[in-house]
Amino acid sequence: MTTTDDRSSQRDLRKAEWKVRTELAAAYRLVALFGWDDLVFTHLSARVPGPDHHFLINPYGLLFHEITASSLVKVDKDGQVVESGGLSRVNPAGFTIHSAVHMGREDAGAVMHLHATDGVAVSAHRDGLLPLSQTAMLCLNHLSYHDYEGVALNLDERERLIRDLGDKSMMMLRNHGVLTAGKDVPETFTYLYFLMKACEIQVKAQSCGPTWMPSEQAIQTTANQSQELGSAAALTWPALVRLLDSKSPGYAV
Repeated sequence: MTTTDDRSSQRDLRKAEWKVRTELAAAYRLVALFGWDDLVFTHLSARVPGPDHHFLINPYGLLFHEITASSLVKVDKDGQVVESGGLSRVNPAGFTIHSAVHMGREDAGAVMHLHATDGVAVSAHRDGLLPLSQTAMLCLNHLSYHDYEGVALNLDERERLIRDLGDKSMMMLRNHGVLTAGKDVPETFTYLYFLMKACEIQVKAQSCGPTWMPSEQAIQTTANQSQELGSAAALTWPALVRLLDSKSPGYAV
């Protein structure tokens, strides 16, 4: 027998899920707006509120600027579709990467993975991300690396991926791209923005010739100042939503 409390709890969960759906759809649109998308490939995901180990991910076949809150696909930890938004296909490699982080990091409410050109370029650089800018120095203490093993279809890779991520919020997938993880969509996108901006600056700086390195003291000072980097989402996310509402409305349906 369903009680009033049960029905109220179900309504609260549906409301919470819709909020996450709307934020994740917004993140997809923002990735497209910034030119970081890769046709129908790469993926952003978010944990569904509630007791089930379910998360939301893009339907395999839609461009990022087409994603809406209702089109997102809900899958379980085994990659089985729980709820389709129309298209029920999900990217197998996306499931491997995202399920690894969601299963291995209880604090990871959202995970974002891109093949954006500058991110891939820096991931393939021998020295990875260098402290060439304030933006990069704010990222370094949050950053880890994972070596390329081929297209992420082997579920065995999940153990190594989560091991290499550790407790970090940003990761360079060597020869592949970038990944960020955070407590929710706004925080995770904020990490993504900082990491991608750092990569873009590095590619441009190195194309100009010899670069200038800051002192070790400056690098360490900036690293210490970066401890609360994720909290910048309280300022950045509302501003990003306003930008999106003016440039690409319609995601929240």
